[in-house]
This record gives sequence, C-alpha cells and structure tokens, in this order.
Amino acid sequence: MPSGNGALRVMTVNVRQLDADDGPDCWQLRRDLLVDTILAKDPDVIGTQELFQRQAEYIERRAPHYAWFGAGRFGDHRDKHVGIFYRKDVLGLRRHGNLWLSETPEVPGSSSWDIIRPRQLTWGIFDTDAIGCFCLFNTHFPYRGVEEEARRQAALLIRKCLAAVHSAMPAIVTADFNSAADGEIHDLLSIDLRDAWCEAMVRTGPPGTLNCFGRGQSDRRIDWILYRGPWRVLEAETVVTTRDGRYPSDHFPVVATFDLARR
Repeated sequence: MPSGNGALRVMTVNVRQLDADDGPDCWQLRRDLLVDTILAKDPDVIGTQELFQRQAEYIERRAPHYAWFGAGRFGDHRDKHVGIFYRKDVLGLRRHGNLWLSETPEVPGSSSWDIIRPRQLTWGIFDTDAIGCFCLFNTHFPYRGVEEEARRQAALLIRKCLAAVHSAMPAIVTADFNSAADGEIHDLLSIDLRDAWCEAMVRTGPPGTLNCFGRGQSDRRIDWILYRGPWRVLEAETVVTTRDGRYPSDHFPVVATFDLARR
C-alpha cells in the first residue's frame, strides 16, 4: 500500500559492504536476493548503510522505479555511503544533503569523538500526496565498544537536526545504530522520537536484526526505524528472507508501514 493510498512503507537495511573476505556471502552472490527482497516488500523509501556506489547502481538497474542519493564518507563516491532510495513514482524529492558525525558536521570527511573513520548522515525532504512533506534522516553509528561516547554525541546531533526541522513536519530516522534498543542511545533518541517496532499494531519476525550470514543470529535489535509525527504504525517486520541457505546481508532488513492519516 504505497503512500498515495494513505500509507508509507519504510525500510532500513545494512546492505553489507563490498568485502572479498565474505567468500560465499560476497556481494556478487547475494545481490539478486537483496534486490528481490526489496522488490517483494516494496518500500516507498529505504535508508541503507555500508552502501558502495557499485551496489547502489546495481540496485537501481534491477529496480529502476527507485532513485538514490547520498555522498560517501569522504564527500565523494569512492567509499561507503548511507544512501537513501525512494520510489520516483510515489515520492517527490524536494531537497537533500549530507552531514558528518563530528563536531564540524558540514565538513565532508570530518570525524570526532575518536571515531576511527568518518561517518555521515544523509537526509532528504519528500513530498507525498497524503500529508505533504516529511523528512528522513539516515545514518550508521560507530560500532566499537570504546565509541559509546561517539554514539551518544551522534544521537545528540540527530536531535539537533530534528530541532532544525519545523515541528509540524513529520520526520523519520533510519539507521544501524550499533546499540541495543534497551540502552542509553535508544533512551536519548526516544525523547524526540518513537520507535516503530514498539508502536506497531502488528510485529512480524524476531526482534534481533543481526544474522551474521546465518552463523550466529543475535537477539540484539540495533537497526531501528524511529519517527516523529501524528501517524499510526500498522506493521513492523524484521525480514528474514533466505534462499538456498544464503542471506541478503549480515543484517536483516526492517520494514515499517505507517498510516499517514493525521490523528
């Protein structure tokens, strides 16, 4: 049920970077399963993490009704992105941009708080027939245990971004937060946002979003869809699609379907 019918389907997925060490789980062998999973769930907008340009271009070729945008971690296309895909036939893109998880967020490639490699945030403002505009922020928090302060600072940066968006405009945050949903980072973001998984009328699939390509599924829920707005969450799903023992990624995609009728 696309947004033109009064609903909006949002996906977040860490696509897993291009990594030759992945062997039988390398991008070349799982890329069609990932795209087939996207096509089956038919999201209107997708926040991705660990996305290389070559991966984005393949998704776009297989699913040409999607367009994507975003800058890589150094401000160009030579490394990982947190790119956003959207259905061109459903959503209109008004404007978009990138920030970096740092004390100087507008400086491409900048990094602070002992983050070892730059990490960025990509945002877009979209038009829908149902409600007008909404804003989506997509990012990927650092993962190391010693980067807890960096995750806290990144959460505060997101809160600043939200504060800069008119309070009447709905907002969505998609990310691999590299933090469990029962911890400080979730609590901090919950001051301004609600968690689609927690608010959903129906939940499908396991809470845990890590699968490690089937070598050890975790019960940690680290991939979230957060939102601000007068919406109901009809359904949230952890998508556990596999094919011949292969997984689309080492993370499960997460999908939330929103009823956009104002409450």
